[in-house]
Amino acid sequence: MRTAAGTSAGIDVRARAFTQKDRETRAKWAGYLDHASEDDFTEKVLVPLLQSCGFQRITVAGHKDKGLEFGKDLWMKYRLPTTHFIYFGIQVKKGKLDSAGRTKDGNANVTEALNQIRMSLQNAIFDPEVNRKVLIDHVYLVASGDITKPARAFLGEKLDLEQRRQVIFMDRSELLDLLIYTNLELPVEEHESEISF
Repeated sequence: MRTAAGTSAGIDVRARAFTQKDRETRAKWAGYLDHASEDDFTEKVLVPLLQSCGFQRITVAGHKDKGLEFGKDLWMKYRLPTTHFIYFGIQVKKGKLDSAGRTKDGNANVTEALNQIRMSLQNAIFDPEVNRKVLIDHVYLVASGDITKPARAFLGEKLDLEQRRQVIFMDRSELLDLLIYTNLELPVEEHESEISF
């Protein structure tokens, strides 16, 4: 199993030193992630971030109707230089993902993530641009908090060899680094954008 920064195709965001402004922006993003709902995290952070990374056809798969997710909160595709596409599913978790039998409020349990990863890999999505159903090639497990080492080990143990190669982790630290690297702006809160007379 891989982390986004540890793959051969990953952007090494740690290659440059962060400036004082970068560190301040990172702290603001951390505060935003602490308070954002899973829907806001998905729609206001992940979607623009993934667009800036070159992913296409980013589709939020159904927080309004959980029955239509089939293990994917988002799906997207990436065009290779050969013009072929690779399809990705994303399972989004707010807060920390741990392997504890009972989790604290705000933390997701790894067994739920395991079931959703399997479902994501087994259920095809319909891509209207090619007018057919396609299977997901890789699943990102993205958390606004940490993905603990025991949670990663549990998933690695429970997934078969083929499925393990298809899972990519992205936790808070990698997410914050990528947000700074892509220079994505913080979402404007509704109360901040209202004009008072």
